[in-house]
Amino acid sequence: MIDARMRPALAAKVRLKKDARSGRYLLLYPERGMELNPTGVEIVRLCDGQATVGEIVAALVRRYASTPPEKVESEVLSFLGALEERALLERGAAAPGGVARDGQP
Repeated sequence: MIDARMRPALAAKVRLKKDARSGRYLLLYPERGMELNPTGVEIVRLCDGQATVGEIVAALVRRYASTPPEKVESEVLSFLGALEERALLERGAAAPGGVARDGQP
């Protein structure tokens, strides 16, 4: 489950790459790939292991001010959940007050 204090980062096997022909961004991982829309690219770029999920949501709420914050949050959590299900995302240490990846505070 994606938690607002989690600091997501792309798994070591995953790369974000811009396709030279189409100009579209792809999330590449062993023997597969996923084409990303512009919002997906923004989310992936923010998954640096430093920003919390809450900070990622806040950044996108600012960027997409005309979209209700609840919708932005729901879509970010859904996208990150899909990446996590495919093992394309690693959980960094939780923000202060949370529980780290190894279960230790």
